Amino acid sequence: MSSRIRVVVAKPGLDGHDRGAKVVARALRDAGMEVIYTGLHQTPEQIVATAIAEDAQVVGLSVLSGAHMTLFERVIALLTEQQATDIVVFGGGIIPDGDIPALTKMGVAKIFTPGATTTSIVEWVRDNVKTASAA
Repeated sequence: MSSRIRVVVAKPGLDGHDRGAKVVARALRDAGMEVIYTGLHQTPEQIVATAIAEDAQVVGLSVLSGAHMTLFERVIALLTEQQATDIVVFGGGIIPDGDIPALTKMGVAKIFTPGATTTSIVEWVRDNVKTASAA
C-alpha cells in the first residue's frame, strides 16, 4: 500500500469557478500527496464513488455557489451509506462563518475560507489524515 495521502479534490454542483480548487490540488500534489481532481460540475454521488474507487483518505470540496450546506450534507450522507466514514471531508470557498458550526456538526472536519494559505491547507491535511500504511 502507498504511504502517500490520497486526496480527491472536487467541485460539486453548478459552480463553474475552479481556480481555487486547482491551486489547492496542485499544492497538495507538490507536497507529495496523490491528488485526484474530479473537475467541474460533479454530483455528490460522483464524488463519493470516486473517493471510494480511488481509495482516498480525504475529500476536499470547493464550493463558491452558496449550496455548501446541501452539498456537504449529501456527501457526508453518501459516505455514511457506503460505510466510508473513515474518509475525512474538508472544504473551502465562499462559506459564511455562521455556517461553519453546522458544517462541523454534520461531520465536515475543516473549512478553509478565503485568505487561507495553501501551506495551512497542506499542513492541516498532513496533521489530520492518516495514510493507509499508518492506519
